[in-house]
Amino acid sequence: MSPPPRERCSGQGGFSLLELLVTLIVVVLITSLVSLNVGSGGREIRLEAQLRDIASVAAYALDEAQMLGLDYGLLLHQEYAEGSLLYGYSWRERRPEGWREPGSGKDIFAPGMLPDDVELELELEGVPVAELSLEGGDEQAAPQVVLYASGETSAGAIDVRHRQSGELLWRLEWDLLGRFQLLRRGELDEET
Repeated sequence: MSPPPRERCSGQGGFSLLELLVTLIVVVLITSLVSLNVGSGGREIRLEAQLRDIASVAAYALDEAQMLGLDYGLLLHQEYAEGSLLYGYSWRERRPEGWREPGSGKDIFAPGMLPDDVELELELEGVPVAELSLEGGDEQAAPQVVLYASGETSAGAIDVRHRQSGELLWRLEWDLLGRFQLLRRGELDEET
């Protein structure tokens, strides 16, 4: 006796090539959206870390200024790179010949560039500062924010805004005694 011949069913299990392609396209789209969201979240985290670093280095610089009897400063500047306007920052130390890069603590006083999708607004003593600095942060340029050896500084704030929408992302503000505070969207965090 031979086995019965296989009967072909019209309801055979499996997927057609078209169904597999549609599924693959949906998976790729979802993966792309997730990676875009994670990428932009990473940028926000890096921006926050840079701003926190500026605040902590400023506090360190104020301590150093008092111990060494030297004035330190934060220089904000603009640079054009590949057709985009970028904002950067560097640290300065007042010497007899003028403002220069700090002689010690090169790792601590490292310059930095902010992401290309943000812009800065500087305010000193409640007055907006229109011009940040010379293009590129000239070697001898005087800083806008000075941390004096006496332990004081001019009160002020830096607003970090999204370049396209103008939305306030962060506000870094400080008082006459150099106490820096980072505020998300310019408001105190309810948790603190």
